[in-house]
Amino acid sequence: MTLRLYDTRTAQVRDFQPLEPGKVSLYYCGATVQGNPHVGHVRSAVAFDILIRWLEASGYDVLSVRNVTDIDDKILEKSSASFAEDFQPSPDYPAQEPWFALAYRFEQAFHQAYDALGVLRPRYEPRATGHITEMHALIQRLVDSGHAYPATDGSGDVYFDVRSWAAYGELTRQNLEQMQDAPDADPRGKRDPRDFALWKGHKSGEPETAAWDSPWGPGRPGWHLECSAMATKYLGEDFDIHGGGLDLRFPHHENELAQSAAAGHGFAQFWLHNGMVTFEGEKMSKSLGNTISPEEMLAEARPKAVRYFLGQAHYRSQLVYKPGSLQEAEAALERIEQFIARAHPDSTVDSRQGVPPAFQQAMDDDLNVPAALAVLHETVRAGNTALDNEDDDAAQALGSQAAEMLRILGISEVPEPQTAGGPGDAALGQLVEKMLSSRAEAKAAKDFARADAIRDQLASAGVHIEDTPQGTQWSVKSGG
Repeated sequence: MTLRLYDTRTAQVRDFQPLEPGKVSLYYCGATVQGNPHVGHVRSAVAFDILIRWLEASGYDVLSVRNVTDIDDKILEKSSASFAEDFQPSPDYPAQEPWFALAYRFEQAFHQAYDALGVLRPRYEPRATGHITEMHALIQRLVDSGHAYPATDGSGDVYFDVRSWAAYGELTRQNLEQMQDAPDADPRGKRDPRDFALWKGHKSGEPETAAWDSPWGPGRPGWHLECSAMATKYLGEDFDIHGGGLDLRFPHHENELAQSAAAGHGFAQFWLHNGMVTFEGEKMSKSLGNTISPEEMLAEARPKAVRYFLGQAHYRSQLVYKPGSLQEAEAALERIEQFIARAHPDSTVDSRQGVPPAFQQAMDDDLNVPAALAVLHETVRAGNTALDNEDDDAAQALGSQAAEMLRILGISEVPEPQTAGGPGDAALGQLVEKMLSSRAEAKAAKDFARADAIRDQLASAGVHIEDTPQGTQWSVKSGG
């Protein structure tokens, strides 16, 4: 079966044929590093990691690129707030911090979260601030072709002229007249309120370090422009797949497509978008008190189980979190692992050829992970039956298939958490992990008094805990 993927642009599931046989070029949107990662970030990363792993298992050489937006309005706002007189330190924003230091610190937090969940590092991970020259060239190309213009108010802004591009709105199938205004700068400098910024002129009060010289005056790039410039820098003007979260379709990806196509680029052949994470079907919101962070997830369950949960739904559907979700994922994963341990699988199986045809068909069908997991669990059931019947050869073969499916989905590739536990006492480790799980449940339920009490109990026993982006880490204090 040929790999088929849902293309947002055509709203169809289409046969995937890469531009260059045997090779796949893929760009997916990474983080705007203004704060710690949230569950939507890691769900998206896991979804595209599964895609990359399946492409590689299918024999493709995958050239992957994931950007880092390390300059934007929110980064500057949060850095500026850290220098305000009424600034209140917090774990996320502990001190006064220049914008570039803040961005770098949170970039590392994203790396830690991705690494904790076994997300492969991309071949290239470019930062926006390292590609100003390429952005200038793209803007100039659009100005010269009549698709962009400098603002008329002397602000130094440069805008994309949406009315100059007849196909604007094609990605999200919207009519221009029904679109919302672009929230960029002073609308007096625009020809149309829906025109969006390619370049943002430097404003009074912004740090001088956040401005670069340009033909239109000092300033910084617009968000949408960054991805177009970096994608074509590393993948060329035509590449195979562009991905990101569903919330990026408009305006971000719509604007990327318009400015790239207007510049004469073929750009992405497929547009893939993953669905959002909800709390029992409702949008997660701090104001509603129904959010859960990757850190809380990693404190509540093993990283492998968190990865299983984040990847178990179809990538285009909503992923519903509810209390008990991670425990269910843990139980499902333990059944698989226990069978594999009993079956003594052959470790020499060969990727795609080492899994059942039904698993291949599911993954080729628009990356249907739920159906693929059903095949995995059916293999485990058949393997356990073989073990009960003392058919060791059949059990070993099925165990090899189960182990390879787990590897292709990236679950068995998740590193074990690094925790310190005194003189190697496994029982102590189990007790501490159970208490940390109870603490995470208390935090998720906003029972902070109980969470603090658990921390104090551990501290009184000489166990120091530290909440980090990759989960809660613990160690035993020396010296009594």
